[in-house]
Amino acid sequence: MEAVERSQEALQQAPGENTERLAPLVRTLSRGIYFWRDAAHGPRRLRGLMAHHHVQRMFDTIAGTYDLQNRFLAARVDNHWRNMFVRYLGLKPGAVLGDLAVGTAEITIKACRRYPEIRVVGVDFSEGMLRMARRKIKAHGLSQRVELHTGDLRELPIADESFDAVTISFGIRNIKERDRVLRECFRVMKPGGRLQIMEPSFPGTPIVKDIYRYYFDHVMPLFGNWISGTDYAYSYLAETVYVFPSDEEFLREISAAGFTRTSLVALTYGMAKIYRGQKPVARR
Repeated sequence: MEAVERSQEALQQAPGENTERLAPLVRTLSRGIYFWRDAAHGPRRLRGLMAHHHVQRMFDTIAGTYDLQNRFLAARVDNHWRNMFVRYLGLKPGAVLGDLAVGTAEITIKACRRYPEIRVVGVDFSEGMLRMARRKIKAHGLSQRVELHTGDLRELPIADESFDAVTISFGIRNIKERDRVLRECFRVMKPGGRLQIMEPSFPGTPIVKDIYRYYFDHVMPLFGNWISGTDYAYSYLAETVYVFPSDEEFLREISAAGFTRTSLVALTYGMAKIYRGQKPVARR
């Protein structure tokens, strides 16, 4: 009787075990199918921004390969962009940085290296990205200087006037309600604090612009989707750049949230841009 029961338990467990063993093969086959389909017909275009929960699920899905994808697709130029982004912060000893849409903590780690006497509070809505961030923070020995929280940038779980500076890198373009995010940035920032936002963009030089747009439309989504194991993630991320407002419009949105002294810094012919603003010392 015991032998029969053990056999039945084994049969019940077998499908789950087989599914787990087959999962890597299924992912590999899916990558191949998506790659060749997109290579033959071109990566599919996705019009407009996805719903908030769909974006959250997407980042949970691609979290494990996110850093690899960025390094490969940007040929490590993104590393230079992040270094410049952190340098422009000019943080003083004892400052508290709010790194929103913290992702895998690339900006957080670079900021801690450049400014050894600051603390960082990171917030992201993707648990998958935060898992990767926590591993990296621990590996770099920064656990005592960095706090990571799950949270929605539209309604931050942070008290008023908590941060000396707030950063968002490659994150705000994924959110429809940018005005709510910018108002939250204003709320959690101390008077005199600085806002810095970095997003990819398109070069202004005609020849460079044409080459980059071809890469952006055809090459990046093709290989990005393949590495991520999806048929949409990097098609979507490319689409978010197209629907992002112009430089002038976005700077106006930053001003409308209460920030002053807005400015723009273009990196690598304009392939990435840093948008800056400051919270007035005197409250409005």
